[in-house]
Amino acid sequence: MTIVTAAAAVSHVGRVRANNQDSGYAGRNLFVVADGMGGHAGGDVASAIAVTRIAEADALTFSTPQQAEFALQSALVAANQLINETVSGHPELTGMGTTVSALVRVGDTVVTAHIGDSRIYLLRDGELSQITNDHTFVQRLVETGRITPEEAAVHPRRSVLMRVLGDIDQAPEIDTSIIGTVPADRWMICSDGLSSYVSEERILAVLSAAGSAAESADWLVREALEHGAPDNVTVIAVDIDHAGEPAGSEVVVGSAAEPLNLEETDPHRQHLRLPSLLLHPVRSSPREAVFEPAGEDYLDALIRQDARRIRRRRLFWLLAVLIVVIGALVAVIAGYSYTQTQYYVGFDGDRVAIFQGVQPQLGPIRLSHVKEETDLTRDDLQQFYRARVSAGVQASSLADARTIVATRLGQAP
Repeated sequence: MTIVTAAAAVSHVGRVRANNQDSGYAGRNLFVVADGMGGHAGGDVASAIAVTRIAEADALTFSTPQQAEFALQSALVAANQLINETVSGHPELTGMGTTVSALVRVGDTVVTAHIGDSRIYLLRDGELSQITNDHTFVQRLVETGRITPEEAAVHPRRSVLMRVLGDIDQAPEIDTSIIGTVPADRWMICSDGLSSYVSEERILAVLSAAGSAAESADWLVREALEHGAPDNVTVIAVDIDHAGEPAGSEVVVGSAAEPLNLEETDPHRQHLRLPSLLLHPVRSSPREAVFEPAGEDYLDALIRQDARRIRRRRLFWLLAVLIVVIGALVAVIAGYSYTQTQYYVGFDGDRVAIFQGVQPQLGPIRLSHVKEETDLTRDDLQQFYRARVSAGVQASSLADARTIVATRLGQAP
């Protein structure tokens, strides 16, 4: 029986924000959440552009998960380019950016693409797994053992993002993965408006108890609102099951569901250039904040480290391109050298000649030239030999070509 998906998407502005900078898309097989940032510098625009562009991939059909992985990664890179082009035409949006977490179902696999701190979760057999890693400053602190996950939850810089789509990087680094999925799996994508205020234990309880994807999404958004929800919150729940019908019409929520009109400049939007790390607006927390590790400012060190990593990545791709170009040149030279070991007898105008090389051409490029002219002309040959020479008589060597001319075309040996 065919595995189908049932999905639901819900987005809420929250109890504090004036506008919703989240965007979400739940389609046939593709599901996306984007959390815009930059405040009045255009976070809503960035997330809407990203989701609208990435959603175009839902119309594609993939024969393999690898094809979907490449298409999804390409869609995020294309969305990043559109955001940069929008900033070029609207300088007042300089500094806008967005996170993106997306998944697409291909048969019995799920392909994910991710950048930023929105998250993808999987509920399977009563266990909740976070599929994506946050691209945040505090997550780097956790990974290097400088702070604990519990300390990360209340760290004063927990909202500092290291990687996003936006005008800070022309070649963003996208995380992708291919994961097997089975009937009864429940996938959930959310902005940090949920994950920052509702514990994973509570998320697990809700996803386990809810009877449907729609109930899961509604319930989780209500949980965020009950916790104060100072940030926008967006949730997409996706059920993998044997029974039922696939997801119906496409659902777009958040800022992507509103018309995008860049001609009317928002008077509140200022020409603001954010630093290389984009910050969500400061969030309130009832818990006590922890202090950063002593010694060198670790944030500055991470910025320099990321800059070196980006340079290394670009150097790697430059070297890869150079290797491909050099390999192609070597192949061309080797191929041409091989053609020059070949000979054939043909016509040079009306005169029979021995050619070095091969008859086929590469566009306007000839791969042969006259090696020797003979005394024979077209009129000296019988009709049969004239047709053969017109087509080209192949020879294994220059000596063989001379023998063909001398013995087969009527010339005395």
